[in-house]
Amino acid sequence: MAEMSRSNLEAMVLHRTSGTRASVDLHPAWQRLMQYCEELGHGEIEKLKIQDGVPVIADVVREKVKFT
Repeated sequence: MAEMSRSNLEAMVLHRTSGTRASVDLHPAWQRLMQYCEELGHGEIEKLKIQDGVPVIADVVREKVKFT
């Protein structure tokens, strides 16, 4: 299980020089979580439920709005 988590984390790292994501197979739930975070822009996920090494539910999500 630890190996699965480690490879998922490694797959989420962006290549800073090229600006592209690593080309590693990533579970669709992890892809959706990253997409959601990108769409959220600024905010917090207070609780993230994970089952079998993949995200299942994000509880208490707060969107932050910057006025500057």
